[in-house]
Amino acid sequence: MSSRSHRAAPEHTHPDDVPVQTALAALADPVRLQLVRELAAAPDWERPCGTFDVPVGKAALSHHFSVLRAAGLLEQRDVGPKRVNRLRRPEFDARFPGLLDLVLSERHDDRHEGVDASAG
Repeated sequence: MSSRSHRAAPEHTHPDDVPVQTALAALADPVRLQLVRELAAAPDWERPCGTFDVPVGKAALSHHFSVLRAAGLLEQRDVGPKRVNRLRRPEFDARFPGLLDLVLSERHDDRHEGVDASAG
């Protein structure tokens, strides 16, 4: 047997065990927010890790997935040589009602500096 085909299964944190600060910190990063947005637009288990449009390398992407798993936002499983992803939206929504809706509806993040400037 090839050791390459045996990688450790990812560890998942259930959203019920996640403090709100952990959830907010996970969603505050622009790369992780992009991953969540892309997952929200895709059917469960249809997005392999390498198919996301984010400007980071493999190691950094792996770290971002780990943070999302630890925050209860992401579930992953191996299907053959690929690791596929699912946004744990029902579970996360039960723990933090409305938070994902708010984050996913925010489309002004690219121009937030102008919004901040006009606030003062």
